Amino acid sequence: MRRERQQASSNKSSSSSKRSGTSRGGPPRWRVWLRRALRWGLGLAVVGLVALGVAVGIAVQRMPSFEELKKSPAGQTIRVRAADGTVFLSLGPNYGRWLTLRETPQVMQDAMVAVEDRRFRYHPGVDPVGMARAAVFAAQNYGTGRRMQGASTITQQLARNIFLSNSYTWARKMREMVLSLALEWKFSKDEILELYLNKVYFGGGSYGIDAASNSFFGHSATEMSLSEAAVVAGLVKAPSRYSPTADAQAALGRAGVVLDVMVDAGVITQAQADAAEPANVQLAKETGQNSARYFTDWALPQLDMLIDEGSEALDVYTTIDLGMQRAATAAIQADTPAGVQGALVSLDRDGAVRAMVGGRDYVASNYNRATQALRQPGSAWKLFVYMAALEAGYKVNDPVVDEPVTINGWSPRNSSGRFAGTMDLRSAFAYSVNTVAAKLGDEVGFSAVANMARRFGITTPVNTHPSMVLGSAEVRVIDMTAAFAAVSRGGVSVQPYGITKVTTAGGELLYQRPAERGNTLVDHWVAAGITDLLQTAVNTGTGRAAQIGRPVAGKTGTTSSNKDGWFLGFSSGITTGVWMGRDDAKPVGGLQGGRAPARAFADYMRVAVARRPVEQFDTEVVLPEWQLEDEGEAYMGEPGEDGFVDENGMPIELPYDSRPPEMTGPMPPPVDEGPVLDQQWIEEQTGRRPPADNSAAPPNGAAPKNGGQPRLITVPKTVPPPTAARPTQQRPPSEPSD
Repeated sequence: MRRERQQASSNKSSSSSKRSGTSRGGPPRWRVWLRRALRWGLGLAVVGLVALGVAVGIAVQRMPSFEELKKSPAGQTIRVRAADGTVFLSLGPNYGRWLTLRETPQVMQDAMVAVEDRRFRYHPGVDPVGMARAAVFAAQNYGTGRRMQGASTITQQLARNIFLSNSYTWARKMREMVLSLALEWKFSKDEILELYLNKVYFGGGSYGIDAASNSFFGHSATEMSLSEAAVVAGLVKAPSRYSPTADAQAALGRAGVVLDVMVDAGVITQAQADAAEPANVQLAKETGQNSARYFTDWALPQLDMLIDEGSEALDVYTTIDLGMQRAATAAIQADTPAGVQGALVSLDRDGAVRAMVGGRDYVASNYNRATQALRQPGSAWKLFVYMAALEAGYKVNDPVVDEPVTINGWSPRNSSGRFAGTMDLRSAFAYSVNTVAAKLGDEVGFSAVANMARRFGITTPVNTHPSMVLGSAEVRVIDMTAAFAAVSRGGVSVQPYGITKVTTAGGELLYQRPAERGNTLVDHWVAAGITDLLQTAVNTGTGRAAQIGRPVAGKTGTTSSNKDGWFLGFSSGITTGVWMGRDDAKPVGGLQGGRAPARAFADYMRVAVARRPVEQFDTEVVLPEWQLEDEGEAYMGEPGEDGFVDENGMPIELPYDSRPPEMTGPMPPPVDEGPVLDQQWIEEQTGRRPPADNSAAPPNGAAPKNGGQPRLITVPKTVPPPTAARPTQQRPPSEPSD
């Protein structure tokens, strides 16, 4: 009985002990778990420290020597050369002279340490205080989208710059810490600081303080003042944002922060900071690369298609002419109205880009309006309308009528608001008569005009609505300029290009542009005819402001409400296109192609062609056979008759007797064969024979109705002499149709 009571008492005590979380004679259970967690944590920490030590040891063993780190590059260098071989731009890492710590001004050392890593001399490569501060900041701003506050020491930044990328991942951060500890283990603080000052990136392609000093101030870092050191030290945090060449105010503001930090760190006094005055820092003068960057931004991406990817230094030889580039920049800046942007592209005969301006100021806006912007060309589009008409059979002196016209419900009007009546094709083009262009497009077919634009390199969408003849399609300046260059080349295609050769820094040839003949886009007589029209537009028409004292052929373009103004033309082998307008496409009062754009064209071209010989345009129109003969046949009358003509319309003799056999019986009465070609008149019109006395009346025929139609004479049928070709019947060419 007593045993049962003792057992019950024992069970009750055990149950009470379980409920209280304690064991009889032992500590509470939570303390047991805490001890276990501490033991596991301590064990894991020991394992982690051992692993970290092993990783650091391996990194130390693999770490290059100090001399090897001094020689290691940090990317590919590209030197861009102009057409004459002059280096006008260097891209990629730009290293100045390596400066030892003794050669580096003390103010530069103090500024960098104060603003980037104040405890640099005391930590082992990572800064626990900085890491704790960054952790608190991250906890306070979790979920806000704000970027983590930096806790990287100078040693960590050096490790990242030399060995790692800038990606923000935990794995990269751990590798960075391991490498930082290895750097601190292998090198002294002075060696680490020397490596950092000569390898850190300061923007503008400059690595190291000497490259930065030369780029921004025009002198070596050994001559750096306190204010200049503050400007340079402030760049490391955000090189592009605080660049003194991109945003001087931001750079000066950041320099003031650096000076305050230096005072707080005790490396300079407040009086020294006040005397520094960063606002008085003299920046290096602009080297003329500003506007040329529009060209390099367009040309250099093409390297990916020209050569294989590599890391070696390159010399890229380009087509740009620095003198022409300066003239183009000056013309755009001087002639573009206030608040308006401008663009210019200038091509040589084969498509070599000699100058390119994509805007008034590259620093303010690097958007390249010469190659990227899509704008309506206005009447400059009539180049394609009139070429389609010439190809369909029109001639430059054919009569046309300026009168009201409605096409599918669309009624174009002239800018003058008046209608001039009958005029020739040349005058209609010179004065940019809209009604005539509309009727020509309707007659030859709007699809034919679109096809002509496609042939000449317009790749943007082109509709076939009637209004397209007045330039409603959007185009690029460089494409329109290439189209006019093809006309200058006699109807042969022109492909703009900017790179002629690529070599390694050692001279090994990687790419050489092959010679390109181009494709024939239109017959020579079409190119000659449109050149005649373009020259007249400059001599007497809307493009008179583009005259430069030598032959110029070109066309103006103005869109509705004066949103865009164009002038495109050529002289002495140089073709130039100029556009002006607002980026938001709002109207610009007084902006017309024949005003500011034409003046900018003239100001630039006077310089561009100054050293080139004066060239006369080839406007001689040699009429093709199909315009001289009925339905393109090379003979007249019935087959077998002596009526053959050569490619110039001259009678020829067959090598055999093609006369029919003599007839027997009575002879039929003479038959009037009808009109035949007056070969003398054709040769006079095409310039192969001096014109005869106009007072002499044509024999047996009336004068033509216009200078573009072959004159017809009527002769009775006679038996031709043995040595002469038999005259044949000829009809005037039919009117062009769709």
